[in-house]
Amino acid sequence: MRQWVIGLVSVMLVLSLAACGGSNGGNSSPNSAQPSNTSDTPPASTENEEEYLPEPGAKLTVWESQEQMEYMEKVAAEFEKQYGVQVKLEVVAGGDQGTRLATDGPSKLAADVLTMPHDQIAQAVKAGLLLPNDLFEDETRAVMEDSAIKAVSYDGVLYGYPKSVETYAMYYNKDIFPEAPKTWDEIISFAETYTDTKQNKYAIMWEFVGYYTYPFVSTLGGYFFGNDNTDPTDIGLNNEGAVQGFELLKSLKKILPMNAGDVSYDVKTQLFQEGKLALNIDGPWSIAAFKDKVNFGVAPLPAMSNGEVSHSFSGVKAYFVNSYTEYPIASRLFSNFAANKENQLLNYQMTGAIPANKEAGEDPTIKNDPVISGFYGQFSHSTPMPTIGEINAVWDPLQAAFRTIWDDPKADVKTTLDTMVDTIKTSISSN
Repeated sequence: MRQWVIGLVSVMLVLSLAACGGSNGGNSSPNSAQPSNTSDTPPASTENEEEYLPEPGAKLTVWESQEQMEYMEKVAAEFEKQYGVQVKLEVVAGGDQGTRLATDGPSKLAADVLTMPHDQIAQAVKAGLLLPNDLFEDETRAVMEDSAIKAVSYDGVLYGYPKSVETYAMYYNKDIFPEAPKTWDEIISFAETYTDTKQNKYAIMWEFVGYYTYPFVSTLGGYFFGNDNTDPTDIGLNNEGAVQGFELLKSLKKILPMNAGDVSYDVKTQLFQEGKLALNIDGPWSIAAFKDKVNFGVAPLPAMSNGEVSHSFSGVKAYFVNSYTEYPIASRLFSNFAANKENQLLNYQMTGAIPANKEAGEDPTIKNDPVISGFYGQFSHSTPMPTIGEINAVWDPLQAAFRTIWDDPKADVKTTLDTMVDTIKTSISSN
């Protein structure tokens, strides 16, 4: 009798979702889906997950990147075993999935579930291409890192099922630093005796682009856009906090006596491999470049002189459900299943992906990993990359400002930042 009642509930959910739909083949659109806690949608929780059954005859297609395919094969096989739903996997690069969804979604050629980076959400939501994470919203919000939840939400609505996170942190050579320095003051003191341009030895390096130099903008009170990077009319790149951050940046030229354009990824990677660069600000994608070549560890970014923890930019990869799917419940079930704690730990074990799940991040396998735990520690002090289209007007003027302030000792910080913001505003208003 219980199975008959559960089956009836699932059928009623399917009919309810179809009733919400428009011209997209009867599937609910992001703007018409009901909230998770309404009379016809039970509250989502781990205990209630078994109450949702896939549609009869459901079969899913899932897009995944090549480097994640072996892991995803295990997840798909276990899901099929538990739910009886066949899962077909197709290799599509993560950065290409949003574009493919825009063209293939309406024509019913796209995957039911895809794994986009979070900065592709805004365009997909505006085009009506994603279903909200509504059935499992409460559970997702409870178990995932807050920064990950913010990253996969748009206009207050949760869409994604966070899968993994990434940010940059500070690689340190353990042969030089048995323990990582914790503040910029420590690094400055160390650099006074270590940095030697004639021997090509440097204390620390980072790339002079907005992504890596964001800590100098944000940590002391600057920001890109107001209201959690959603209001392009409020630009905080030349406020008092941003000016203080850029003044700090300018003062560091004495410990990194190179022009900004000469500090490239290739240059600092080679120097770190050779043991001539003590500290390297970079992301987890560079682990392979240093493994078996450098005795290194990873630690959070150095704190400011006032003790303020440095804030970094972060990215979040998540599962999303195609609004044109014929199987909206099965797709939600798969997304929630693939994003659970156990599968995030499996992903870490197989690929090194950093979990978005809070309990997974506290697991001993993560806590005892001196590399991954360093990135995870920095992620808790990170801000998701902005998703609004106006961000494209920021990157080039910001990089130009960084380089001007760094390379030209006569450049006035406040004047340079004011000019940069004027350029950004002009670009935004002309588009």
